[in-house]
Amino acid sequence: MKTITRSTCCYCGVGCGVLIESDGEKITGIQGDPAHPANYGRLCTKGMTLPLTVASKTNRALYPEIRINRDSERQRVDWDTALDTVALKFADIIRQHGPDAVAFYISGQLLTEDYYVFNKLAKGLIGTNNIDTNSRLCMSSAVSGYKLSLGADGPPTCYEDLELADCVLFAGSNMAWAHPVLYRRLEAAKATRADVKWIVIDPRRTDTAAMADLHLQIQPGTDVALFNGMLHHLIWEDLIDPQFVAEHTDGFAELKQLVRDYTPRMAAEICGITEADLMTAAEWFGRSQGALSLYCMGLNQSAHGTDKNLALINLHLATRQIGKPGAGPFSLTGQPNAMGGREVGGMATMLAAHRDITNADHRAEIARLWGIDTERLSPTPGLPAVEMFNAIRAGKIKALWIACTNPVHSMPDLNLIREALDTAEFVVVQEAFLNTDTVPYADVVLPAATWGEKSGTVTNSERRISRVRPAIQGPGEVRGDWWIANEVARRLEAQIHPARFSLFGFANEEQVFNEHRRLTEGKDLDITGLSYGVLESHGPQQWPMPIVEAYGETRGQARRYEDGVFATADGKARFNVTPYLPVAEPTNSRYPFHLLTGRLRDQWHGMSRTGRVPRLFAHTPEAALTMNPLDAERRGLKAGELVKVSSKRGGLILPLGLSDEVTTGSVFAAMHWNGQFLNSGGINESTIGAVDRKSFQPELKHAAVRVERADLPWRLTAACRGDTQALQAALQPLLKDCAYAAITMAGDDVAILKAAADSAPAGWLEKLFTALALQPGPDVLEYRDARRGMVKRVGWQDGVLHGFVWAGDVTGSDQLLEQLIAGEPWQGARITVFSPKTGNATRDRVVCNCKQVKESQIRELVVLGADVDGLKTKLGCGTVCGSCVPELKRMCSATAVAS
Repeated sequence: MKTITRSTCCYCGVGCGVLIESDGEKITGIQGDPAHPANYGRLCTKGMTLPLTVASKTNRALYPEIRINRDSERQRVDWDTALDTVALKFADIIRQHGPDAVAFYISGQLLTEDYYVFNKLAKGLIGTNNIDTNSRLCMSSAVSGYKLSLGADGPPTCYEDLELADCVLFAGSNMAWAHPVLYRRLEAAKATRADVKWIVIDPRRTDTAAMADLHLQIQPGTDVALFNGMLHHLIWEDLIDPQFVAEHTDGFAELKQLVRDYTPRMAAEICGITEADLMTAAEWFGRSQGALSLYCMGLNQSAHGTDKNLALINLHLATRQIGKPGAGPFSLTGQPNAMGGREVGGMATMLAAHRDITNADHRAEIARLWGIDTERLSPTPGLPAVEMFNAIRAGKIKALWIACTNPVHSMPDLNLIREALDTAEFVVVQEAFLNTDTVPYADVVLPAATWGEKSGTVTNSERRISRVRPAIQGPGEVRGDWWIANEVARRLEAQIHPARFSLFGFANEEQVFNEHRRLTEGKDLDITGLSYGVLESHGPQQWPMPIVEAYGETRGQARRYEDGVFATADGKARFNVTPYLPVAEPTNSRYPFHLLTGRLRDQWHGMSRTGRVPRLFAHTPEAALTMNPLDAERRGLKAGELVKVSSKRGGLILPLGLSDEVTTGSVFAAMHWNGQFLNSGGINESTIGAVDRKSFQPELKHAAVRVERADLPWRLTAACRGDTQALQAALQPLLKDCAYAAITMAGDDVAILKAAADSAPAGWLEKLFTALALQPGPDVLEYRDARRGMVKRVGWQDGVLHGFVWAGDVTGSDQLLEQLIAGEPWQGARITVFSPKTGNATRDRVVCNCKQVKESQIRELVVLGADVDGLKTKLGCGTVCGSCVPELKRMCSATAVAS
């Protein structure tokens, strides 16, 4: 019997509503929820494949595990043993070294209820503020920017503004890929209003930039100079609102003094763009009825991320492009519940409900609401992410509890993160998936429920709170994250603070939410009028939503500051002086390239979910370093060659891709790939740990690197059909033995391994044959040439090519791989498999994942004159989720220009 469960997507901060189909035991399908105001039924490629991420139990954390000592394997235990062990170990360390000797590193993927219990555990029970989140890596500069300028965290805008804006400024956001559902709404609005202007600020020509009316392809890290130059021009052209500035803001005179020096010519020279383009951008922004800025990691992930946010908000305040329809600075949240985590104070530098740790009155309020002594709350801010891991590495923090995040992949300068976890006395990892780079460091693994199995709430980018509901019961002995934290807290409370009553008597998620909402009373994010019942009867709601005795209903506020009163003590917004400062690590003769990092269309974060779905590899099959063709030509490098990209901290080997989407002097690598798919931790082997002095967010977007050819004569290509999760688990341990190795997927059931080294690692091929089940037998053929160092082994199953290993000389392996992926019956004598065909087969990239439409099909019709509508009609591409539409437009446009 099919059951439909209304819930929320677990990927980005758009917060799409979903309808989960299940049969009582497993999730069988998904649809966008037409009634949800975030997406109105739309989903992207990632959301549409969510059921596939929970289809297999392979690599799921199913049972609690404990390691007796660092040299032993973890063993399965029952929940009581695991929970008692964590509580006793934390209590012992706290007694010996104090509360700040323990720390928590949690995640923007947790539900608000999960976050709340962890925050109360750390700050209210233990008395440490050492609880930070991976939101520090993506949203903390936006938080700082909002607080310093508007007085409180939280976007003042709403999704309705996407349709109402006359000018849309994208800053450091490839929205077409990172937030595709919202991008669809912008596309639809622009299609009906030809006068809407799009400005994209990005060092790369992304799909978003390719669709812009004006692309400002600035030099990396020069955003502040750009915004200061735009403000100079706005002032010069009398495009500011002097009455609004005088009555509703403070600090403009000091800022005006600064930007006098940022003439459009000077700012344009710093940015590497034309003066005319800078002035055009300023005038479009200043003259429009509604100017909306949409920004993301390109602004935030910087050693000057807060200033970038502030300089952009300065433009909005000066022109009164805030507090009205279609206008405002809109930070696009990267994770599904980074906003909810900020609401409950789940970061080292804040308290619940947007209170400040250093404010004695705020601490007293929290103590009263929690029923504890004020002295229990530490007045000292905790250590944010980078400092936290430095303190672990230095031995100051002895125990670390990691929940629903993967710092051994996502933090900068990964060698230091590994050293920190090796040094830690006790590491707890609370996870749904075992195949992350962090799990091997765990002394205790606590198996957590994942999407489709959890209950609670999340808050999206427009401050809208939605319910998350379970469609099925999780496998094995998995438990909800809030329950795990609550159970440890109860045990720990008995150890360090025995009392007449418990701070952790929560029986269910709704009780946690109710306590959270009580803490918000009278605050800027007041949700005292919200409840699970309201969410059930009225659907997702925006905050603030206080109790209002009017017609028996309450209603969330869509747009903030419409009355010009801001969340500061005097009600006035603050202009901030933002001098331009260069990137934390400038290029030089030894490290001459700007390394830029970013996202792919169909992958998400560390791929613990999306990496379980082979079809999501179709658009971008492998990790690569992208370089401008002119830079490659100067260095004698060719597409497909292996190159080593390295910084002062470390490096990795990747295939080279060529594209003029990056300018000369810059290279690009996606941030998703990690040690589960590469023989390294990914591009963060090279990134720098420098942080913003206000937000403590690291500069993950930029580093200075050099690029050199990797001369590795021994090459290997191997592939096999089967359960890709099981194959990936079998192949992953082999990656570390090669100078270069990478796993990817194809179709729905093919796993691929490519590797390179100076020579074949001893005994490695036999391990590979075992992992792929390519042992000698009647359906397995082998060819060896010891003199040339060649080994070729091929297997068939039921007359179809099943798997192969091509080692030494990989000529012909590309064609063989295409035959394997096709899955068609083998034609002719099997021995001919060892006679390679001439030429190289180029993988026909899938552009539309929903309809599995390939690049060659699209190009064939485009050459004949088809436009996007024609492609949709004839091939169906772009008609389901629409994530491929920007690329379809770009392909049509490029062909039109070429002809």
